[in-house]
Amino acid sequence: MKILVVLPRFPYPLEKGDKLRAFYQIRELSKHNEVYLFCVSHTKVPPESIEKLTPYCRDIKVVHSPRLVNYKNVLRNYLYTKSLQIGYWDSLKARRSYKKFEKQVVPDVIYSQMVRTMTLVSRSPIPKVMDFQDALSMNTERRMEKSRGLWHYILHFEFKMLRSTEYNSFRIFDALTIISETDSEAIPHRKNGDIIVVPNGVDFEYFKPLEREKEYDIVFCGNMRYEPNVYASQYLVKEVMPIVWQEFPQAKLLLAGAYPKNKVSHLASKLVTVSGYVDDIRESYASARIFAAPMQTGSGLQNKLLEAMAMKLPCVTTSIANDSLRAQEGKDVLIGNTPYEFAEHLIALLRDQQLRDQLAENGYAFVCDNYSWDAAGEKLEGVLQNVVNAGLSKVAYERHNRK
Repeated sequence: MKILVVLPRFPYPLEKGDKLRAFYQIRELSKHNEVYLFCVSHTKVPPESIEKLTPYCRDIKVVHSPRLVNYKNVLRNYLYTKSLQIGYWDSLKARRSYKKFEKQVVPDVIYSQMVRTMTLVSRSPIPKVMDFQDALSMNTERRMEKSRGLWHYILHFEFKMLRSTEYNSFRIFDALTIISETDSEAIPHRKNGDIIVVPNGVDFEYFKPLEREKEYDIVFCGNMRYEPNVYASQYLVKEVMPIVWQEFPQAKLLLAGAYPKNKVSHLASKLVTVSGYVDDIRESYASARIFAAPMQTGSGLQNKLLEAMAMKLPCVTTSIANDSLRAQEGKDVLIGNTPYEFAEHLIALLRDQQLRDQLAENGYAFVCDNYSWDAAGEKLEGVLQNVVNAGLSKVAYERHNRK
C-alpha cells in the first residue's frame, strides 16, 4: 500500500505521547508499505530530526505554520464556535500544501492523527482512517473539572466543541482507531463500539532493566509542560509525599521530563529534584526504586507506565491511568485514588524489598505479554488494508452498475 500519514506535529523527538505513537506506527507500517509523511510544525524542524524519519518514509513534507497565524485561527474558531485546538493546527498555507502533496503522492489510503488534522483531509476523496489517539473531549473535561475562572470557561467551550467534532468524525472517515477501550467508550457516538483499538507498544530493545545505583526512592517521568503531568506532579509533592515523609523523612523524589513549567520547577526542594530535560530518560527510571504515576486528569494510555514496567520498576498509579492500561490491580500494579491510599502503597513498597521485586516482575511480564509495537503495527496495517479493499470493491461495484 501507499500510505499518506498526516500529523499535527513532527514525530521527533519523542517527548510527547502523540509523537511517540506516530513514530513507531510509521516504523512498523514502513516494513511492508510505502509511507509518505505530511505534518504541520509550529517550530523549525532540524535536519537531524528529519533524518530519524527518512529510513521509514519515501518522502516527507513539513509545513511551518507560525504561531501568530495559528493564534488568529484560534480566535476565528471561537467566533465561529469551532474547536480551538483545531484552529491552532489549521492554516490556509497548511491546507494548500497538503492538497498539493496529496496530489503528488496519490496514496491508496490516508492515515491522519487526531481531530487536529481533520480540516486538512476531510474533503479528500481518497479512503481515510483517523486515529483519535485518545478521547480528547474526556481529557479536556477532566482538566475543566480541576480548573477555575476564565480557564474553566475556555475548557468548557473546548470540551463541547471537541464532543461535536468527535461525533462528526464518523461520517467523514472510513474507519477510526483509538488507543484503548476506555477512550473508545468515551467518544460520544452510538457507533463508538466500531472504533478499532490499536494500542501502543514498548521498544523492549531500548527500555530494558538497567543496573544503577538508586539515588532516588521514587520517580515520576513525563513531559512537564503537559498539564496532566503538571497537576500529577503537584499532587504527588503537596498531597502524597507529606504522608510518605512521616514514615520515611529522607525519601527522595525525582520529577524527570522536558520543559517543566514554573509550577513544577517550584516544587524542587532538598528532597525533591526537578531534572528538566534529560538526554536519556532511562537513566531517570533506573535511578529510583519505585515509579509513581498519580494521574488525576488526562486520557489515553500512559506510555510512562509501559516504559517503567519494561524497566522492571514497581508501579503505583491511579484508576484514571489503569482504566486504559488494564493491568491487574494488586498483582501487576498498585492503585491509589486518594493521597492516603497512594502514600500507603509507596510506604509499603519502601518497607518491603520482596514486595518491590515481585510487583516489578509481574509488571514486566504483563507489559511483555500485552504491549508490542509489532502486534500493534500489524493490527493497524490490517485496518488500513481493509479500508483500501473496501474502496476498491466500491469502485468495482459502481463500474459494474454503469455497464
